[in-house]
This record gives sequence, structure tokens and C-alpha cells, in this order.
Amino acid sequence: MLCIIWRVPRTASAAVRLLLVERAAELLARRDPVTLRALVEGTGASTMAVYTHFGGMPGLWRAVRQEGFTRLAARLDQVRPTSDPVHDLAALGAAYVDNALANPALYRAMYDTVADLDDPQAAAGAFGVLVSAAARAREQGRFAKGADPEDVATQMWAAGHGLTMLAITGVLPREALMVHAPAILTALFVAAGDDDDEERCRRSVQTGWLM
Repeated sequence: MLCIIWRVPRTASAAVRLLLVERAAELLARRDPVTLRALVEGTGASTMAVYTHFGGMPGLWRAVRQEGFTRLAARLDQVRPTSDPVHDLAALGAAYVDNALANPALYRAMYDTVADLDDPQAAAGAFGVLVSAAARAREQGRFAKGADPEDVATQMWAAGHGLTMLAITGVLPREALMVHAPAILTALFVAAGDDDDEERCRRSVQTGWLM
């Protein structure tokens, strides 16, 4: 007798997809081997779920990086512009750190993994928000006319990333961010200014950082 076994196609689940993305980021952060079995262990999903949702491991890593940048972009988007662009830059810096501390494994995976993004605009948009605020600071005379907004944004991102990674990995206590980050931003913004009042800059940074 011929026995025909019908296989019900597995359907994607947003909850399972997110669970696997966060699981992969956590394994990477702990430097544990990222295998199919390790990914699904304790999740209730089968190893086929990785193929169902991502098409394989390369797709999974793209999704991990994408999720990290998507969350960052969403957090930065919560910062509403004010009439003080230096305040806004500091508030964006604080939002960047806040997102990293809330999602430490995903934050590390954003930079630990080598994979293209399905939506590169998520990363470009996050950087663009900083550039836009720096451009407004130049237009309003808070930064020198010769200050390049992209340079300011790049320096700000690099300094913030380095300090944030030190806190996330435990090299520095997280409380140190509240001390050192505003000081670094103040120095960076004063350096970009044209005889800007340092105390005025410090006040803008402090009020922005504490938003």
C-alpha cells in the first residue's frame, strides 16, 4: 500500500522571528557558538525555523543587524527638535546610549557581524539625524561656518560608540556614562564652534543629555 505523507508548510511567525534574532545576538555577545541547535534551544522552535524565517544563517545575521539599527532609528526619532540644536545633539547622544543599554546584545551585534542590511536607510537615517542637527547648529552660529556637519556627526558617533561599548562590556561602570559623555560632547562641540561660549555649550549639553 502506498502511503502518502502530507507535509503542512511551516508559516513564518513574527514572534518566533524576533525570538531567534534576539537569541542570535545574545549568543554572539557571550561568544558562544551560534549553531542551529543553540539558536532554537529552549525556544520551542525547530531548526527549520531559521530557514523558514531567514532562508539560512546569512539571512539571520542580516536580520540581527537590521533589528539593531531599526531600534536605534526608532529611539532617535523620539527626540523632538528644539530651538537649540546643541541641546538636540546632546539629546540624540543620550538616546543613542539609552538604546544601547536597553538592547546591549543587539547593539554589539550591529558592529560585531559582517552582513548587509536589507534596509540600509535605517543606518543612514540614524546618522542623518545627527548631521541635520549639526547643520542647524552651524546655521545658527553655534558652530563655525567651516565646521562640517558630517565630520561633527562622525566624531560624535565614534566617541559615543567607544564609551558605550566600554560600559556595556563592563570595562567602565554604566554610571560613568553620565559623567564622561556630557564632558566629551561639550569638548567636541566647543571645538566645532567659532568662539562659542563654553558655559553656554555646557548648559545646552547638560539639559539635552538629561532629557
